[in-house]
Amino acid sequence: MENKLGYRLLIVEDDCLMAEGTADYFTGKGWNVKIAEEGQTALELLEQEHFHLILLDVMLPGKNGFTLCRKIRENSDVPIIFITARVLEEDKLNGYALGGDDYVTKPFSLPVLYAKAMALLNRIRGNGTLLKAGRLTVDQNRHKVWNQDRLLELPPKEYAMLLFFLENPGRIYNRDQLLIRFWGYDFDGNERVVDNHIKKLRKILENSGCTITTVRKSGYRMEVEA
Repeated sequence: MENKLGYRLLIVEDDCLMAEGTADYFTGKGWNVKIAEEGQTALELLEQEHFHLILLDVMLPGKNGFTLCRKIRENSDVPIIFITARVLEEDKLNGYALGGDDYVTKPFSLPVLYAKAMALLNRIRGNGTLLKAGRLTVDQNRHKVWNQDRLLELPPKEYAMLLFFLENPGRIYNRDQLLIRFWGYDFDGNERVVDNHIKKLRKILENSGCTITTVRKSGYRMEVEA
């Protein structure tokens, strides 16, 4: 069938019947769909192709969905909808903290899932691909950041953190919240890794009109010049 919408979907699901049923539904709506039954295959597909959306099961063989989401977020901001039979609130919070965009619980309605997918894509498309703050311009499609006409060199983690702060100016995030979002619940390294990345970002942001300030005993906040 002709892909009229031009959207590409990756379904990461080890339940073949569910994956194929979901794929058939989205294909019938004009999507181009690929299926991966486990995490490593999904990562290989993401290296080879661009996808507009990922439907990601939490309970996968090998890497679970949370671990896979964190790995994907190291290099990509592709929208992710978690699909799972787990209904605990802490699981949902974990999914959102790791960079998931929405959460659907099994069993689910295919029309409702499709509506969620389209609403998510329309919201992202409506925001545009360029984000401007102070003297910064961020091209979210190409993961590039300019300070006026100077291209900034940002590793994936710094880019992800900068984008997060720019999308949430004025809000305060403590070290634990940032650790969970960018390194995950199971991170066992030094928590000062957050401070080190903030220090690097501050240096990068000099003379940009955007400043990450420390709010004593609370956390970090992005401030943008009017």
